[in-house]
Amino acid sequence: MARKLRGFERVLDAPALFAVAYGEIAASLYVALGIVAAQALGLTPVVLLLTGLLFLNVSLSYAEGTAAMPETGGAATFVRRAFNDLAGFVTGWALFLDFLIVMALSALFVPHYLAAAISVETLREDPWDAVVGCGIIAAIAGVRLVRHTRLHLGSLAVAILDLVVQGMLVVLGVAFLLSPEVLQEGFGVASGQDWDDLAFALPLAMLAYTGLETVSNLAEEAREPGRTLPRSLFSGIGLVVLVTVLIAAIGLSAYPAKNGSTALGEEWLEAPLVGIAAAFEGQLPGLVVDGLRIAVGISGALILLGAATTAVSGVTRLTYSLAEHGSLPREFARLERRALVSSEAILIAAGLAIGAIVLTEVAAGGDPTFLASAYSFGVLLAFTMAQLAVLRLRVREPDLTRPFRARPEVTIRGHTLPLPALVGAPLTFAIWVLALATHSGARYAGPLWLAAGLVVFVTVRRTARRGLLEHVEPVETLPPAAEYKRILVPMKLGDIGEEMVATAIALAKDGDAEVVAITVVRVPRRFPLDGPMPPDVAAKVEATLGEARALGADHGVEVRTDVVRARSIGYAILEEAGSRDADLIVLGSSPRWRRQSRFFSPTVDFVLRRAPCEVLVVAFPDGVFET
Repeated sequence: MARKLRGFERVLDAPALFAVAYGEIAASLYVALGIVAAQALGLTPVVLLLTGLLFLNVSLSYAEGTAAMPETGGAATFVRRAFNDLAGFVTGWALFLDFLIVMALSALFVPHYLAAAISVETLREDPWDAVVGCGIIAAIAGVRLVRHTRLHLGSLAVAILDLVVQGMLVVLGVAFLLSPEVLQEGFGVASGQDWDDLAFALPLAMLAYTGLETVSNLAEEAREPGRTLPRSLFSGIGLVVLVTVLIAAIGLSAYPAKNGSTALGEEWLEAPLVGIAAAFEGQLPGLVVDGLRIAVGISGALILLGAATTAVSGVTRLTYSLAEHGSLPREFARLERRALVSSEAILIAAGLAIGAIVLTEVAAGGDPTFLASAYSFGVLLAFTMAQLAVLRLRVREPDLTRPFRARPEVTIRGHTLPLPALVGAPLTFAIWVLALATHSGARYAGPLWLAAGLVVFVTVRRTARRGLLEHVEPVETLPPAAEYKRILVPMKLGDIGEEMVATAIALAKDGDAEVVAITVVRVPRRFPLDGPMPPDVAAKVEATLGEARALGADHGVEVRTDVVRARSIGYAILEEAGSRDADLIVLGSSPRWRRQSRFFSPTVDFVLRRAPCEVLVVAFPDGVFET
């Protein structure tokens, strides 16, 4: 049998990947700048520059691992291969938490930027920002449940809009706001600030560079992952780091640290870029300032909405990868026609993200710093494991095809190892320890989340009678028959047609589906479509449909039948599938086409290429039904 089941398609080229990378990573600036500035104060540009360089260093290891293993799953995939399934699950589960936090923070900050664009201050107030944020996540999940969104469609336009708006802020900010004297005064421990605040700010600054894992999860959908992924990653990250540091410097020039605080991290905590736009008041005409504020508000709302959407796609792809390797229940590895990924995964991710927003409102008084500190736990753990995996694979599998290699390289005990991973792994681990020491979110929420994940992992493995360290190979997971509500069978005359309808009846009986059997009679153009059929043809058609009804009755399945007259059999089948809202089309393929170097007939091939739903082809071997 051959089945049309859309999975992950390689449709993302370099521009699309750059748009996703830039849009996802640049979105973090709209969220992180105020959170980091509240702790780092005048040293915010320096902290963001240092973490940005570390992030760029980590991306070298991600690019090597993802290019060598272009599969969905990101870091969890090459950690699993380098170590074992348990290590891969721990990495993936930590990243699962990060995706949820990105969803929550992005949705929570959207109303604050939207308020600036439409001048509705109520959206910035508690609890309405949280209510709107929860509604946004629910809406995204609702759309994803009924439609598989194409990430590359629209992402380039949003990324260009964001780049233009941020470019305007940089150009105008350098011209009117940037003050080297003010920045120089801030290069030090400010009044009311101590070194603990800086230690607290460093892990938080990792929030400024989210999105690396989202892009890595798209490896299975990239057209040329070995070439386009590294190029898109580095161009996107390099540009984001530059823009982030410049905007941070402009923001701290406009709102210098005084008495242990800055307005960028207080008044403008949830919309720092709107605060920078407002700082042009008195420097530029009022209409220009208002236009800039509206542009920043619209851009921020759109880019954060896009970040939340891609985070949903990222977390469901990660869930799919973990499930197909036996780390989560197999139901999460199911591909669906409408949503592509498991609908259960979408619902659970959305529910947990909404729960994170509610928890922030109830337990943290709406302060997003708690979520940011919990994010640092997951991302730093994953970054450390990813770099260690790249090092271990260089030792264990030196002959592995690596379209991209992290450089420079050094030779240690006969093994060629990437210097970025050798330097980056200890650094990210040290900052992870710092996060545990200084952040309650990292210290408590992170380990609790990890413990809950281990319980899930052990339960799944024990239920499947698998070892905790056993490597589980993915198996093809198809939707169960219970998903089909209406099965269309365009019947051939004779024995092949009876076998086709028998297959449909068997599927319908398992899933309580409806079977519609039709016979398409092709009418030549010289005859009218509604003209009478030749008596012998009409008799054969009625006998065939009668057999279908009788066969259904024998198995307790009602088979509805109909005769369709058309000029083209293929077009008629597609029209009937669409008008009847069929979930599955069952076709038959005669063996004679294989003797003509074609596996399927032209009609079957036509339907497979254009069908609006899944297609099941009953392909009979040679010697069967030759008469």
